[in-house]
Amino acid sequence: MALLLEHEFKPLPADKQIETLPFLEAVAHLPPFFDCLGTPIVYSPVKADLAGNIKKIRAVYETNPAKFKTLQNILEVEKETYGSAWPKTGATLALMWLKRGLKFMLVLLQSISDGERDEEHPNLIRVNALKAYEIALKKYHGWMLQKLFTGSVYALPYKSDLLKALEKGKEVKEEETIEKIHQFLSRVAPILDAIYEMYTRMNAELSYKA
Repeated sequence: MALLLEHEFKPLPADKQIETLPFLEAVAHLPPFFDCLGTPIVYSPVKADLAGNIKKIRAVYETNPAKFKTLQNILEVEKETYGSAWPKTGATLALMWLKRGLKFMLVLLQSISDGERDEEHPNLIRVNALKAYEIALKKYHGWMLQKLFTGSVYALPYKSDLLKALEKGKEVKEEETIEKIHQFLSRVAPILDAIYEMYTRMNAELSYKA
C-alpha cells in the first residue's frame, strides 16, 4: 500500500538490537497516516507529536552516530548521563511516546485487517479505533484527553475511505489493501514489540498521564 509500504523497515535482527538511523528513516514516513483519520482537532496533535518525537530522537542520534548506533545505546547512554532525571527526559522520553503512537496505529490496522467490526455498521471503524486507544494510549491520558478521543470516533472516516486514503486515492480492491496491511504489520510489529520489551527490561516505562 502506497502510504505504509513506501519505505521498508529493516527486519528485526536476532539480537533485537534496532539500528537507530534505519528505524528513524522508516518511521518518518508514518505520521501522514493520521491525516487519513480526519478529525484534525484530535489527530493533528497526534501526528505532530509523532513527528516531533522522531525529530528529538534524530537530534540526539546526530550528535554522535557511532555512540547512538542502536536505540538501546541511546537509552543506556542517557541513563548514565541524566541519572535520577531519567527516563523522563531526552530521546528516551521521546521514544516512549513514539512507540505508544505507533502502537495505536498498529492495533487499529490489525483490528481492521482481522475483520473486527460493528455488525450493524460494518463500514465504520469506531470499534477498531476504540480498541486501539484502549490498548495503546488511554491509560496515559487524563480525563479531558480521554473524552476528546472517545468522542472523536464518531467523526472517523468509513473503512472504505480509510483504505482508499492509504492507497493515496487509488481504486484498489479491499482484499488487496488488507493484504498490504498484513505485510506492513508483519514487518513493524516485531520491531515495536522489541522496543516495548527493551523499556520493560531497562525499567524505563513511565505511567504518568499527559
